Amino acid sequence: MRGGAAEVMAGLVDFEDEEQVASFLENMEVECHYQCYKEKDPDGCFRLVDFLEGIQKNFDEAAKVLKFTCEDYHHSDSCYKLGAYYVTGKGGLAPNLKNAYNCFLKACEKPGKKSINACHNVGLLDQDGRLNDNKPDLIRARDYYTRACDGNYAPSCFNLSTMYLQGSPNIPKDMSLALKFSLKACDLGHVWACANASRMYKLGDGVAKDETKAESLKNKAKQLHKEQQKSVQPLAFGV
Repeated sequence: MRGGAAEVMAGLVDFEDEEQVASFLENMEVECHYQCYKEKDPDGCFRLVDFLEGIQKNFDEAAKVLKFTCEDYHHSDSCYKLGAYYVTGKGGLAPNLKNAYNCFLKACEKPGKKSINACHNVGLLDQDGRLNDNKPDLIRARDYYTRACDGNYAPSCFNLSTMYLQGSPNIPKDMSLALKFSLKACDLGHVWACANASRMYKLGDGVAKDETKAESLKNKAKQLHKEQQKSVQPLAFGV
């Protein structure tokens, strides 16, 4: 809590005492509800969602709070999380990519901790095409990937590099841009971007051959792969 009573109380709670813990959690819930619905604090609503998800495992109620906070307050991080709920059908919501897209779009357009991730997800759904009779909007996808890449989001930089590497009727093949975005994604820790850039330097594909750079990038890809294998986590949409 941001300087709330529950935060102060936490320093006084004996977490080995079940009664004290139960009282602390009850006070925390009351405070979150008050901040959200009485003080009309969207950050308080988001903390309430954290409580409902993390403590109560009540995802249906969390979904209701997210809808309220996104629709009424246009709270960026709430819209982002609500979008993820719509993608997976979490919290009793029917899976709905159109609703998810609209939520990600709101989150992208308004500053928040997950704004960059949201812009990336907008790009993913535009590129996917299922929202438009299976007709991908590659120009729009490129534009949102660019926004996320400008915010140093590695997957968006990598997706941009592959778009320019492959080319399409709307986005001509451009090896210099493909390399530019591959290198940026690689610098941000994207293993496949490092591998692609290595291959381009090795073959002289759109760039002068450079065995030294190719080897260096290949070694970086191997190192990143080892590091990722040590901390394998489940896939998550746009995380």
